[in-house]
Amino acid sequence: MLVPIEWLKQYVNINMETKELCDRMTMSGSKVEEVKKIGIGIKGVVIGVIEEIAPHPNADKLVVTKVNVGNEKLQIVTGATNITVGDYVPVALNGANLPGGVKIKRGKLRGEASEGMLISQDELGISKSVIPEDMKDGIWILDQQYPLGENFVKAINLEDEIIEFEITSNRPDCLSMIGIAREVAATIGSTLRYPEVNVSEVQEEASAKAKVIIEDTEGCQRYVARVIEDVVIKPSPQWMQKRLAKAGIRPINNIVDITNYVMLEYGQPLHAFDMDYVDNNTIVVKKATNDETFKTLDGIERKLKDSMTMICDTNKTLAIAGVMGGEESEITNDTKNILLESAYFNPEATRLTSKQLGLRTEASARFEKGQDPNIARLAADRACQLIEELGAGKILRGAVDVYPVGKKAIERNIRPQRINDLLGTELTNEEMINILKTLEITAEDKGNTLVVTVPTYRIDLDQEADFVEEIGRIFGYDRIPATMAKGSIVAGRKTNGQIIEDITKEALNAMGLNEVLTYSFISPKSADKIRLGENSIKRNFITLLNPLGDETSVMRTSLLPNLLEVMARNFNRKVEGFRGFELGRIFISKPDGSKKLPHELLNVVIGMYGEEDFFTLKGVVEGLLERLGIKGHSYQVEKHHPTFHPGRCGNIIYGEQMIGILGEIHPEVMENYGINKKCYCAELDFELLLQLTRLDTMYEPLPKYPAITRDFAVVVKEDTLVQEIEDIILKNGGEMLESYKLFDVYQGNQVAEGYKSVAYTLTYRHKNRTLKDEEVNTVHEKILVNIKEILGGTLRD
Repeated sequence: MLVPIEWLKQYVNINMETKELCDRMTMSGSKVEEVKKIGIGIKGVVIGVIEEIAPHPNADKLVVTKVNVGNEKLQIVTGATNITVGDYVPVALNGANLPGGVKIKRGKLRGEASEGMLISQDELGISKSVIPEDMKDGIWILDQQYPLGENFVKAINLEDEIIEFEITSNRPDCLSMIGIAREVAATIGSTLRYPEVNVSEVQEEASAKAKVIIEDTEGCQRYVARVIEDVVIKPSPQWMQKRLAKAGIRPINNIVDITNYVMLEYGQPLHAFDMDYVDNNTIVVKKATNDETFKTLDGIERKLKDSMTMICDTNKTLAIAGVMGGEESEITNDTKNILLESAYFNPEATRLTSKQLGLRTEASARFEKGQDPNIARLAADRACQLIEELGAGKILRGAVDVYPVGKKAIERNIRPQRINDLLGTELTNEEMINILKTLEITAEDKGNTLVVTVPTYRIDLDQEADFVEEIGRIFGYDRIPATMAKGSIVAGRKTNGQIIEDITKEALNAMGLNEVLTYSFISPKSADKIRLGENSIKRNFITLLNPLGDETSVMRTSLLPNLLEVMARNFNRKVEGFRGFELGRIFISKPDGSKKLPHELLNVVIGMYGEEDFFTLKGVVEGLLERLGIKGHSYQVEKHHPTFHPGRCGNIIYGEQMIGILGEIHPEVMENYGINKKCYCAELDFELLLQLTRLDTMYEPLPKYPAITRDFAVVVKEDTLVQEIEDIILKNGGEMLESYKLFDVYQGNQVAEGYKSVAYTLTYRHKNRTLKDEEVNTVHEKILVNIKEILGGTLRD
């Protein structure tokens, strides 16, 4: 919400610098985003009148003017086409300073002397988006006579500061100058001044010329129609144009500008219809017909739905309620009679209509947040007052006001002692009543209770906590004394699970992996891209009721698709190598079509491509499990997982449970993601890892007795897994086996084709005594015999 200080002062006295005002408003809950200055730093610009215009002798697109600036007449060359003799204009004299550091000097244009410059609104720092069409590419033509030679900025009161407020969705009353003025008055202790609304009307009754029928009572709860005849369409006065422009709205003509002015002043959107276009002078508010088309003011044909509220006459559609009017009923230079609409439209319906049409306007932004239906008549009267004062038409007596069920102020009981306890203050009942009074909330003292009556424009006030906030912010949070907290205080700390999550991320970061964060919403097509089977449980997605699009219409059942998308994005941007991980939640539906919330399970996924291979990935997984204190896991070949390459994939097993899977991604999956490098991924069930993690460190004394090592190399078939050999080592090593290590796998000239040589170092040690060679040899021989009997392995010579 853009609030010009000059306009704001019309409603409230402000006797402080803008910076102090902004600080105080922010402290009271009205957050200031920015302060813009206009007209600041302009020097040497005065008011002049054009007395002569002659063609330039050497340029077809230039003219030579004689401009009287009071104490002298200047010759100025210009290319403007919107000037005439007698126009009062801003003139930049020699040496003048303009916004942006522009300095004006005497010179010659195509051989003719130019002793100054005629100035446009754009050159004076006004945004082109709010300059009227007739001046957008021309000189600023003033709408009245001013003393010649007078300082232009001071004469038209151009210098101003504009505060931009961030208005939260629960405070639609602040989307207006009066709403902001009310907050300012309460914050700085000033008095709010409302405009005096008195409408000069003719004797003819509006009800004799207009009729309103509300069929869609849910979509429209109040409709006020006023009738204006003998309308004169012309530019609005420049004081109004300036205020609209400063507030971010481009002036158009007097009628449209008045409706916009009142919308900014009261927060109530208005709309003017050309009454000669309204059949039978009757307004009918009803639902649209499904797939009906309607051309809005922006010239676009829009397809309607039967959920949308429309403003119609007895034969055709005139406007989309609360959003935008129609092209055919708009105000034009030929308009003579007007039906002025001031209504209350359902917020939810307006928001849905605006979203479905992809059409958001100043009006819809206000209606969808919730307006006060009780100001509809006041806003219409204010607009009629301005129309009459500006000589734009005559106002028919009264209005057609259809308001079946009036909105009444609500009453609530609040407890002063409870408020003081929560705020840490010692305010009396009278002080609380006075604070609420500054916000125009009346309160009656009942001793231990205050009975408050809430104005209908404050839709955010309902519970006692809301009034605690109102009293606290206006009293001033900075004035509340600091006190020690009372009661049992429990210092916050991370849960055990959160600590393990942090350790996991730190460990993976330390191994050179970057953390990835992706959306929980994905496309159902992701299941096809990773080749999930038709009956896979991971195809049982949770579908969103109101998705942004098909790409984010379901909740993920696996982290792999998201990580592969990230890897593909990096690959397509010529990133040579990638190492990343994500720790996040997946969402699994409850069985049997249950409508209960889904299971939310933590998973961690790791991915890499580039110089890495399967064993790089396995090393990362091993490092993570070791950091989490998880020991005793093993690997099992997995040949049937659709996402991974058969034979280059393994399940990670702990006891009887599978805690994860790792391997090379299937070539078809990589093709689906547009990656032509080998990718390696692992997906771990973090919920199981949380249960298995051991963060406590057990002390083990250094061994007192020496170790005996034995090496052996056995020749086995090349399809024999080293896991099978290690299972035999573990089974037969007994308590004397301290550790084992694979140090060589060889295939070559000295090994028969179809076989491989696998070499291990075994370390034997006893905790309580020195081992003898004989007993070590017995255990070692038993291991070799079992390898031969079970796997057919023979010692390599």
